[in-house]
Formats: sequence, C-alpha cells, structure tokens
Amino acid sequence: MALKPIIIPVASGKGGVGKSFLTANLAMSLAAMGHRTLAVDLDLGGANLHGFLGLPNRYPGIGDFLKAKRGELADLRVPTPFENLEFLPGDGKTPFMANISYTQKRKLIPRLRRLPAEYILLDLGAGTTFNTLDFFNLSPLGILVTVPEHHAVMNMLAFLKNFLLRVIERSVGRNHAIRNMLRDAMKQPLEDQTSSISQLVAVISKEDPEAGKKITAACRRYRPRMVFNEGEHPDDLNFSAQITQSLRQILSLEADYFGFVFFDSAVRKAVRSQTPFLPNFPQSPAALAIGRIAERIVKYWQTPIPDSAALLMDRVRKDFAPTSKSRKKKQVSTGRSGGLR
Repeated sequence: MALKPIIIPVASGKGGVGKSFLTANLAMSLAAMGHRTLAVDLDLGGANLHGFLGLPNRYPGIGDFLKAKRGELADLRVPTPFENLEFLPGDGKTPFMANISYTQKRKLIPRLRRLPAEYILLDLGAGTTFNTLDFFNLSPLGILVTVPEHHAVMNMLAFLKNFLLRVIERSVGRNHAIRNMLRDAMKQPLEDQTSSISQLVAVISKEDPEAGKKITAACRRYRPRMVFNEGEHPDDLNFSAQITQSLRQILSLEADYFGFVFFDSAVRKAVRSQTPFLPNFPQSPAALAIGRIAERIVKYWQTPIPDSAALLMDRVRKDFAPTSKSRKKKQVSTGRSGGLR
C-alpha cells in the first residue's frame, strides 16, 4: 500500500512576505532531492504560484474542478520543467473562487489528501478566512512565513490565535454558548487579549467538561514551523524569545524555528524576469537557505526540534556575510532594523 503523502500547508499572517516564492522554491528543492513533489495553489482568488514555477496561467485547476460535475482533481496536475515536480493550479480558468462554499470545501479536502506524491505543498491565501484556516488544518505541522518586522510577526501570531479558535469551534459542535464565546475571542486583537487560550479552554471546560477534553486533545496536535524571510542580520532572530513567550502564555502552543532566508537581490532579478529562482541562482544566499529548509523537512518534519531557536541562530550566524553588497543596499534603502519594535 502506498504511503500517505506528507502535506505541508504554507501560510502567512499578511501578504507580501514571500509565501508563494518560498512554497515554489521549497517544492523545487524537494524535487531536486529526488522526492516526488506536488505544488498546489490554494490561494483561490489570488493564485500566482504558477509564475514562480515559470509556468503560464492557462491550465484548468481547482476552481474548474469545483465548478464541474464530473472529473477528478488528480487529473488536473500539470507537469513542470523540473524532474519529480508537478503543479496543481488554483483559479485556473475559473475566476472569483476566493469564497468557496462549505460544500465545495468538503468536496475538495478529501481529494487533496489523496493526491499522489511524497510531499504536497499547499500555497494558502494570506489572512484568516475560514477557508484558509481549514486548509492550514490539513496538517498539524504547517509552515508559517513572516518577515522579521513587528507588524508581520504580530500578524503571524494573530493567524495562529484565529487558527486555534477555529479548531476549538469545530470541536464543540452545536454548543451555541461556547460558539458565541469563541466569536467574541476572534474579534479581540492579539495585543488586547484579556485571556489566554488556556484560560478560555478552562471556561469552556467548566461549561462542558467533555468539550474541554476534546478541545485540549485537539489543540495539542499542532506544532507550527516558522520561517523568517528577507532577513538582514542574525540579530533579526533576537526576538524569538518574545515570540516563544507569546506562543506559550497566550496560545498555549509550541513551535519550531525552521528557517531563515536572507534578503537576496537575486530574488528580485528572478521575479522581474519571470524566471524560476532556484535553478537560475543555485548558489545565492537565499537558494542555499531554502535548500537547508528542504533538508530539515526531509529529516525532521515529523519530529519536534528541541532548542530550535538557538540552533537556527547558530546556523544564521555561520551563514551571515556582513560584506554582502545587496544586503547593505537593502538596509540603506529601507532603514529597517530587526526585532520587535
């Protein structure tokens, strides 16, 4: 019997942090390592993954599958120029698919799980729509992409808060009192949280002990992997202790620090020329960092990584090249400094 594929949802709290770029290049890197890989564009309503793979946007995809009465999702896979890598388009020839219905989602999710591949990377839409949160729930070990800036990090943490609240909501069934509590919690900004997820679960457990047990078991399944994109200096990771503290105190969640991709002018060159990045700039700093993330996926994806923040900091310090002209140029042009501000 064939092994189940490893599904890797890739999400972000906000747009513009390099989520689709990272998804495409991680898929290329895993395929180059000899693994049968499928890149799926689930950013319905804003599909652009094809561009990072060097493919035209002319193939039918998920949108067409959801509108059709017949046909199988797997039949819409598109070959790519890269060995071991296939692509499943999103909107395809059917636009306006951002808000798919519950029925359409129930049709789609089981078929995503059955797609033939070793690794299935899902490029999700930015933000916290229920569809995005439910697609992220296809695996307890999704990747969250952020840039090392305060607002982007806060958006990433807010995504995780809303994701856990969505998990809890789906665990309590038709208990309207609890569902109303959860909706109120979803409206609170992360900075204004008056109660943590654990405190919320305690209140729910008092209302319904069985629901409390189910929720606790459901939330313990999740351990997201965080990737920082467009970093400029190892000091950009100094705020990892604050992130860990927020995850534990507010969200009752553990996470692994899975990768750090330096700002790289070669990325901009690839995007502007509409050419795939990894095969054209294989020795660039960003390409080498993405290759290391792919290696970690193969070696450690199913395993928690103790002291992952410290281990990643050591790796980033070794990789740091302070004389990089592109990095200096970026610092001058943006005036950005790492860390939470």
